[in-house]
Amino acid sequence: MTFPTRIAFDDAHRILDEVAARRRLPAERVALARAHARVLAQSLVATIAQPGFDNSAMDGFAVRHADLETDGETSLTLVGEQFAARALGLSVAAGECVRITTGASLPAGADTIVIKENTRLEGDHVRVLQTPKPGQHVRRAGEDVLIGDALLAAGQVLTPSRIALAAGQGVDRLDVVRRPTVAVFTTGDELVEPGLPLRPGELYNSNRELLMGLLRADGYEPVAWPNLSDDPGAIDAGLRHAGHAFDVVITCGGVSAGEKDHIPALLQAEGDVHFWKVRMKPGMPILFADGGRLGDALFLCLPGNPVSVLATWLTLGRALFDGLQGRAEPRSRLRARLGTRWRKTHERLEFLRGRLSCDDEGRLRVEPNPADGSHRMRAAADSDALIVLGEGEMTLEAGSVVDVLAY
Repeated sequence: MTFPTRIAFDDAHRILDEVAARRRLPAERVALARAHARVLAQSLVATIAQPGFDNSAMDGFAVRHADLETDGETSLTLVGEQFAARALGLSVAAGECVRITTGASLPAGADTIVIKENTRLEGDHVRVLQTPKPGQHVRRAGEDVLIGDALLAAGQVLTPSRIALAAGQGVDRLDVVRRPTVAVFTTGDELVEPGLPLRPGELYNSNRELLMGLLRADGYEPVAWPNLSDDPGAIDAGLRHAGHAFDVVITCGGVSAGEKDHIPALLQAEGDVHFWKVRMKPGMPILFADGGRLGDALFLCLPGNPVSVLATWLTLGRALFDGLQGRAEPRSRLRARLGTRWRKTHERLEFLRGRLSCDDEGRLRVEPNPADGSHRMRAAADSDALIVLGEGEMTLEAGSVVDVLAY
């Protein structure tokens, strides 16, 4: 079997999108409390107006503007109270007013609200000390939403504000795309779990916590599997088991061309490899495949260096998961001015670590971290963005405008 190697980043992204579109996950109906950060599967159209009735925007008194003096004070007779609850069917005639609270239904005949601070109560009369504009502090029925308005579109991510919009329509459940189930593997005989003693040549396993944290931060519920040794049989058994039980299997390490990198050969023999190696830095050895005989899962196999795990998840892994859920809204990409001159001496697209800030004139700036090795996790921990540097060698002067991905 042959497949393209060292493809361009944009080609890898396109392949991920195409495969994800073919493997779109089904919808499920969930309660609003479980819909946060999910991708909406079915558009929502308004069935009720919002507000549903004319109401007060302030605490005060509902009046007829025609009764108010244009220059000077006005005395009105207080004929009732309407609080923010069921409408009492009150009305306001000439020379009358009704005490009202924020959100309360506007009495018939009233068209303006005088705020409480601009009045003085004198027994059963209210003296208006300052005349408001006609219609002031009144929320009109349907001024926010009209029946038939398109409120939410399929493919949108459900933010708290969007869920609140649905709740305001009386909706208690929404159709959302099922989140992908995901298994996480780290690989390598050199890895030791944090808390255990290290022997010469061993490293603590930081990739598991890194990748699990990235997935959880995006709202997924990953399942961490025990670290896989460099034994081909153990790798086959672990990936085959997960491949029949999950939508996506993500691995870290074992995808380069070394003697102990068994995953590419396994997926070439048992699966359908879409690409292996992308012209990007860090993260070039990334591999993407259908499981084939290993199961129905998609396999996203990331390099073992921790910064490569970070960069490949943020740039390609997220894209795959977004595509599986039919997310229609692109991830935000910022533009910032480079804080320091930077020389790029290789041909690959690069995602350089950097820290964002805003200068006194409101311009976004990003300072690259000089520790750009893919093993240097401290640089990633000290940063909060990836600076996107295009293919080819280049020198960027301080102040050059670059694309950045915040994380």
